[in-house]
Amino acid sequence: MNAEEYLDNTGRDDILGGGARRIPITTSRGDFHVWTKRVGNNPTAKLLLLHGGPAATHEYFEACDSFLPAANIEYYYYDQLGSAFSDQPDEPDLWQVDRFVDEVEQVRVALGLDAGNFFLLGHSWGGILATEYALRHEEHLKGLVISNMMMSIPAYNEYARNALMPAMDQDVLAEIKRLEAAGDTDTPRYMELLNDHYLQHVLRLPADQWPDPVNRAFAHINRSIYVPMQGPSELGASGILANWDRTDALESINVPTLVIGATHDTMDPAHMEMVAGRIPHGRFLLCRNGSHMAMYDDQVTYFRGLIDFIVDVDHWSASRRGADQSLPGRRGL
Repeated sequence: MNAEEYLDNTGRDDILGGGARRIPITTSRGDFHVWTKRVGNNPTAKLLLLHGGPAATHEYFEACDSFLPAANIEYYYYDQLGSAFSDQPDEPDLWQVDRFVDEVEQVRVALGLDAGNFFLLGHSWGGILATEYALRHEEHLKGLVISNMMMSIPAYNEYARNALMPAMDQDVLAEIKRLEAAGDTDTPRYMELLNDHYLQHVLRLPADQWPDPVNRAFAHINRSIYVPMQGPSELGASGILANWDRTDALESINVPTLVIGATHDTMDPAHMEMVAGRIPHGRFLLCRNGSHMAMYDDQVTYFRGLIDFIVDVDHWSASRRGADQSLPGRRGL
C-alpha cells in the first residue's frame, strides 16, 4: 500500500467530519452517543484504541500519529461513554464492565470492523475492557493487544503493596493513606504527595516535559467514573474493579495477542510476561525503559513492537489463504 492509497477517503461516510463521527449507543438507561475518529485507510489492518482510566480520554493516544500512518495502519480514536467528547450521563448504573463490553461491540458494528481487519488495543483499564471483549466476541477479532494491564486486580494490589509502596518515602505513604482513609483525595495535597510515584511509575519524564496529549488526558479524566471504578489514584485499585481477575481464562483467548509490559510500570512486568506465555498465541513486548505510559517514555520500542505485531498478523492472515500455516506467536521482541 502506498501513501496515496492510505490517504484515499473515497467512499468513506465520515469525510465531512475529517474522520470523526458520533456513534449511537443503546444502554439500559437510554440512548447516548460516543465519539470516534478514523485516521487512514487499510482494508486489512484497522486498530481500535481503548483508553485507560476508567474515564480518561483518547487524547494520550495521539502519539500514534507519529508512527502508525507511516506503517499504513488505519486506526480509530474513541472516547468511551462518560469520557471527553462522548456523552457523559449521570447514571452510575452504567459504569460496569459488562456494559462497557457491549458498548465496544456496538462501536465495532457501527465502524464496520470484522475478523478480516479488526485489531483491538486496550491500555490500562482499556486492557481489562479489551480482554473482556476478546472473551465474549473473539470471533470478530483479527488481533488483540493488552497494553500495561495485569490480568488480576488483586495481584496488582499485591504488587503495589510489596514492590511499589516499600520503595516510597514512608512518611509520604503514611500521609497518602491517612488522606484516603479520611476520603480527602480530591485535594491538591493528595496529588502532590503522589507526584514522585507518578514520575517513577506512570510517566518517567520530568513533569514540565510531559507531552501535551498526556496533560490534556489527565486534566479531562471524569473522576465521577474513575474513582468509583478504579479508586482515587494509580497507587493500587479499589472500587468496582477490586476483585476483577481473568488469569484463569487466558488459555481460552485464541486470537494472536501482543502483551506489552514495562520495567518501571505500576503493573508487574513479570506478570505481564506470564500472561503472554499462557495465551496460546501470545507474544510479549518489554519496554525496558518504560513505565505505565510506555508509549511515551519508551516510545520507539513500544510502537516498533506494536507495528511489527500488526504487520506480522496481517501478513500471516494473507499467506494462510490456501496454506496451512501456524499462527504468529512468541517471537522475541
